[in-house]
Amino acid sequence: MRIAMLKAIIFDMDGVIIDSEPQHAKAALRVFERLHAPADLAYCKSFIGSSTKKLCEDSIAHFHLDITADKLLQEMNNEKKAVLGEEGYQIMPGITELIKVLYQKGVHLAIASSSSLAEIENVVKSLGIKKYFTKLISSTHVEKPKPAPDSFLLALKELGVSAKETVVVEDSCYGCQAAKAAGIVCVGFVNPNSGSQDLSSADVLLESFGAIDHRFFKNVLKRSLGEPITIADTKRLIIRELSTDDVKKIYNIYSDPEVRRYIPDIDDYLDVEMEKQAAYIRNVYSFYGYGIWGVYSKTSKKLIGKCGIENQMIDGKEEITLSYLLDSKYWGYGYAIECGKAIFEYAKSQLDIKRIVALIDKHNTRSINTAKNLDMTFEKEVTYKGHNFLLYAIALPAASKRA
Repeated sequence: MRIAMLKAIIFDMDGVIIDSEPQHAKAALRVFERLHAPADLAYCKSFIGSSTKKLCEDSIAHFHLDITADKLLQEMNNEKKAVLGEEGYQIMPGITELIKVLYQKGVHLAIASSSSLAEIENVVKSLGIKKYFTKLISSTHVEKPKPAPDSFLLALKELGVSAKETVVVEDSCYGCQAAKAAGIVCVGFVNPNSGSQDLSSADVLLESFGAIDHRFFKNVLKRSLGEPITIADTKRLIIRELSTDDVKKIYNIYSDPEVRRYIPDIDDYLDVEMEKQAAYIRNVYSFYGYGIWGVYSKTSKKLIGKCGIENQMIDGKEEITLSYLLDSKYWGYGYAIECGKAIFEYAKSQLDIKRIVALIDKHNTRSINTAKNLDMTFEKEVTYKGHNFLLYAIALPAASKRA
């Protein structure tokens, strides 16, 4: 198995470092209005991730405009400067701190943007972050803009790194497609101001730069190479992503009637359950960055259960739910509490999660006591998949400042 080595991160600029897409759309609509072109916001947003030049060329043909592409591009750029003068740069929360942390960890940083080099230079200088970037790449440097891979391939060459040592951060469909076409792992940043972008080609989605750090990107790269990620190292336990080799061991734990008592939807056929678990490992860890993990004893080195967090729709609301299941031989030793505390810390510090709930059968006194010992509080009774459960919840405090 190849060992992942993170050497570089390439950021898109618009919609990732600065929240500029609303300003770009406003500028474009002003120009179109002067030209009596019936363009709307949806039309402008359809070019997010591509270049302003591409927008100009398309709109001339689409709206039959009597203007050259160069002249229209000049008007667009002038109007963007006017809007910027009115509003200033809108920096994405947490991005400056993240860039500094990555730089301090020795990661080579680059920007590969559809904006002009002059615009990129102006942004990094204005924000005081130019010194952190090794390379600044504009779509004007390459033959084809995103979704073609040209910008990212040039960035790799300029940085002197391979695609397998690099992660891209993008907020657009075109950007994610370009990263994948270049063979680079891609983090899709969900920016609501970037429109309804299809980020399905990204390896993992990110909603906030919040408390993430160097470790987050290392883990994204590791997963792309099929390496299980260690989530937590506690006093007695290792919590790690499951591998397909672990599925049979988990199934053996399920075979205990005491364990099965409170677990619905367990398949009685090992081969079916193994395939379900293998599909889960392939898809859930890489896309969400979390899921149900394996619990391993430091003493015996054996898999003794599983724990983790998952997205579930409960009582009409999307929640992140805590799960824990241990081999009955390990009940009564506080392992579930140890797991829960480690999960809460990871969710807070690495995932910027604010709330976690637990669905517990009202007859499962062990799990109820575990929830209480984790400082979770009872909220209400709910029905989930036709069964009645108690809903316990905890609000996680804000993560401490990144070091």
